[in-house]
Order: sequence, then structure tokens, then C-alpha cells
Amino acid sequence: MAKSTLDPETRLLYGDSLKAPIGYEFDGGVATTFSMDFETALAVPVSLAFFSCRSREDVLNDPVALLESAERTAEKLVVYVDAGQIHAEKGQGSRLSSLLEKAVVEVKAPNDGSFHPKLWALRFKPLGGTSPTLMRLLILSRNLTRDRSWDAALSLDGKMGTRPVASNRPLHDLLTALPGMAVGQMSEARRGMTLAMADDLRCVDWELPYGCEQMDFHVNGVGSHGWKLSRSKRIAVVSPFVEAQALEHLVSRADHAPKLISRPGQLVCLPAETLSKFDQVSVLDEMAETEDGEEAHPNEHQGLHAKIFIQEHGRRTSLTLGSGNATNAALLSGRRRTTSNVEVFATLHGLRSKLGGIDDILGEKGFGRMTRSFEPDEVEPLDPADVSADHRLLEARRALARGSLSLRCEAEGGDDTKRWRLWLIPPNVGIPLEKLGGVRAWPITLGEGHAREALDGIRNGSPVDLGEMALVDLTRFLALEITDDATGHTELFSTGLTVDGMPEERDLAILNWVIDSRQKFMTYLRLLLASFAEQPLPPRFTPNGKGSGAWGAGADDEPMLEDLVRALCAGDGRLAAVDRLVSRLEASKEAGTEDRIPPYFMELWQVFRTALEASDAR
Repeated sequence: MAKSTLDPETRLLYGDSLKAPIGYEFDGGVATTFSMDFETALAVPVSLAFFSCRSREDVLNDPVALLESAERTAEKLVVYVDAGQIHAEKGQGSRLSSLLEKAVVEVKAPNDGSFHPKLWALRFKPLGGTSPTLMRLLILSRNLTRDRSWDAALSLDGKMGTRPVASNRPLHDLLTALPGMAVGQMSEARRGMTLAMADDLRCVDWELPYGCEQMDFHVNGVGSHGWKLSRSKRIAVVSPFVEAQALEHLVSRADHAPKLISRPGQLVCLPAETLSKFDQVSVLDEMAETEDGEEAHPNEHQGLHAKIFIQEHGRRTSLTLGSGNATNAALLSGRRRTTSNVEVFATLHGLRSKLGGIDDILGEKGFGRMTRSFEPDEVEPLDPADVSADHRLLEARRALARGSLSLRCEAEGGDDTKRWRLWLIPPNVGIPLEKLGGVRAWPITLGEGHAREALDGIRNGSPVDLGEMALVDLTRFLALEITDDATGHTELFSTGLTVDGMPEERDLAILNWVIDSRQKFMTYLRLLLASFAEQPLPPRFTPNGKGSGAWGAGADDEPMLEDLVRALCAGDGRLAAVDRLVSRLEASKEAGTEDRIPPYFMELWQVFRTALEASDAR
């Protein structure tokens, strides 16, 4: 069922919202986000591929589960993110982040604004029988990051039909436009999958949330289906970022504006005349910003992040939520503006007695109990120098991340000692970056300790040597730390670049790094044999059966015959996946090293390989 309530006691967990319904498996997905971090993005395939109830930390600490979930979703998922908005960290590098190379596509908005929609379109196919294909749509205010902010989400399930539904047209047009926004090379497989998902979305009949009689979708910045605000009796606005012109436009479309909820640092920058148009101006109470007094991770934001617009038309309510803030670039596109964001919204219409009104949703019995009145003197206005520095750094991010840079791999040494050198290649004419005082670059697989100064090379068009590394550390994701020349402010981000000369065996090197023992092989084997319908992500084991440890540790001698027989009878491709794994490990075995595949399993597997070949022949 769709989840529509905005009561703060009702939580929709990100991972849970991606899981397939019982009796179904993930079959394809397209996601859009303004920003992302690698850890959160790595955890997504686990939610899609397994009925996992493990914590985020458990999942991220297990490379075997991450590798197998990435393998299962590799050809079925594409994530579009605003170029220059992938987070990076200075600590130890992550080789597993390279698993996201095929799925992540960086894009830029067509009107020089931000690519800002937060949307998931997921397709699930039945595991058996004649059940219909199901679709799920998530329209969020949250990015694909580890933030613990207060966000709003709409989750819709529906059945895919054969005829287009008129109200789905904006979603179709958004997905159709995505490949054309890509800033670098994009595979034809990802392009084709995106367009196929766009066509599927057109024909879905969504289950309406409780109290909703009609639902509309809107996309700003792409096509002709932008959100056009209707006139109303009353309007309330919840938005973490606000600008006077956008707020005054919203208020002008209503007879009365009872409430505005935003962040103190934003409200203090608004003219008093704009604030006076609202009866009540509130901010999130400090006690509601954190949970149980926990401190935020350095890259983890807290506080208000939801975007909600509530309109009352007498006895009826229109509730709009999605990605757009009450800012000029988000809401006023097409009004003689040259800069506009790409945003996505959903509007629910229904009776106020059922869907709720402003006082119900934002009052003391609703989200209003998490807020307090804003005091104009409680914070200092933003320093204009800091605002200017942020703008300069944003422009530099975009210049570096929007397709002008590339990478080149070169082999060094002999076969026994082969290493690889990675070069950062700027355009021949260079990139001016006149307002930067420094650029440091390093592969995300290696961490800040391998950083190289890159500003001079980027400016004059000279290749920058990023150092020598092992095959498993080659990646197209580069971390870049940029420094504003005037203020010394720095920003750290990552971008994925086109790579010339990436060895075909790099993916195999990641597999060999993860599966480095017989125990890891047996753990991976159990994941391959796990049925979506029968088995969730295997529990954590330790030799004594207590505490935490690697997935399946201490269980490498468990019998596999029954699992193999079930997979053979099911004929669902699991044995073919096992055969691919065994073949890859056999081909990459190095002389003088222990075979990671137990001999007793190889004897058993030869029987099943023969049966598999006979089945393929038939």
C-alpha cells in the first residue's frame, strides 16, 4: 500500500522502501538524485537483491554480500546524479566503490541549474505463476546519502497495464530526457534500460494513498509539465531553503498564508516584509534534530530537509511534496529566468476531512509539535564572502565534473610484477579555474595519502601523473579537493571519468580480492544459491555461534547438495551464476597459491555442470 501520512511518528526507511514485495524479485530500476555518497549507494543493491534486515553497518562491513548484490543488479540499475555532487572522504580508500561504476551516470540540468529530482522507479517481476508485473514509484525530498534529516517521501505501488495513463506522462518525459543530460560516455545498455523504464511508467495504474481521490505528477525544468500552482484559500510551506521571490509567488496564489517552516539560517536572510505575509514562522526544534543525542557523521546532515506545500480549497486539500524548495530556481522556471533546476513533485488531492488540512498536518498534533517559533535575532545572517566562495567553488565543481577531464591507464613492469599507472588527462586547451588556489586529486580506492597536486596540469592542459597502483585499485572515480583562492575554503567531491585503457581483467581482480579464501568462496556460493522466495541474506555466524563476524564464517563445510539440486530443479539461472563464478576463479588461479574452490566441491560440481550443459543443449 502507498504510504502518505506525514505524521513524524510514521517512518519510511530507505532500504525497506526498495525491497521487492513477497513473491517478486527486482527486475529493473532508474533512480535520480542531486547528491550521493558511496556507502549509501553500495547498500542499495543489497536491499534490491535480498530480503535483508541487517543494519547498514553490517552490510557495509561485508564485501562478499556487497559484491554479490552488485553482480545481481549490475545490468538492471542506473542512478543519475548531478555532476560534481558525489561525496568523497579523505580516509582510507574503498575498492568496493568501483562496483558502482556501471550504475552511476553523472548529468547536468539543461537550463544551467541543478539536477535536483529525487525519484526511484522500480520494476518487480513475479517469481512464478501468472501474477502481473509490479512497479513502485518513490518521490522523495531525500538524496542518496547517509543524512538523518527530516524528509518526506511518497511510496506508490501499482500494476503495469497495456494502455498509457495520462497522468504518468511527466514521469515518462523525465526519464526519456535523462540520457541526453549525461556529461560523459554512457553505455547503450543503460540508455536502453532507462527508455524502457520510461515506457513502462506510462502504463501503471497506481494505488492511491488513503484519503487521496486524485494524484498529479509535475516535473520542472524538463518538458512542459511543470508545477503550476492553483489558487487556494490557504497555503502553508515547509522548505529548508527559501528565497523571497519564490515565497511571494506562493503567497500570491492564496487568500491566507498561516504557516512557514524553514531553517533559521535561511529565514534570517529574508526581508521582514516577506516573513510578515505568514501568520506563523517556525523552525525545527533543536531536540528534534537529533535522535537520542547521537552526533552526526562529518558528511551527515541533520535538521529539516522536507519540502511540503499544503493548499486548502474550502473542504478540499491539495498536498504537494517532492524535491523542490521554495526557491527561485526550483519554482520559477520559465518566468524569464535563464537558470532553473530539474525538480519532480507529486500532488495529492482529497477531502480535507480525510487527507488532512494545514492545521492537521502542521499543527500541534502533527509535524508542528516538532517545531518552535523563529526568533529573527537567534542567528547571524550568512557572510557575503562565504556565499561568494560557495558560488565560486560550485562553478569549479561543475567545470571539473562535466565531461572535460578523462583518465588513462598504462601497464608497467612484467607479467609477474605488473603494476598500472593512472594519468589525469585535461583538454588540450586546459581549464582556466582562475578563482581556485589549488586542486588535489586521487583515486577513491587509495585515499588521501595518494593525492597529487593537479591545478597547474589542468590549467595548461598537461597530463597529471596520479601514481602507480595495483590492478584492483584502478577506478574511474576520482576524488578532488578544491581550494578557493580568495578565502581558503575547501570542498571535497568525487566524479567518474571516462577511462582509456582500463584492463578488462580489472573486475576479475576485484572478485579475486573479495574471494581470497575457501571460506569466502563458500559464503559467496551460498549467496548465489539463495532463492529470493526462500531465503533472506544469510545471518552472521562466528566459530562459536556468538557475536559478529563475516557472513557464513565457520560454515564452509556445510553440505551443498540439497541447495544445488533445488537450484537445478528451479531452472532460474542460479546454477549458471555458480558456473560463471567457478570458471572465473579457475581461470584466474595463480600458480603456487591455494585453490579457493574446495576439491570436494569441484567433484560435486562436475556432475551439476554436466547436467547444466545438457539442459542448455535441450
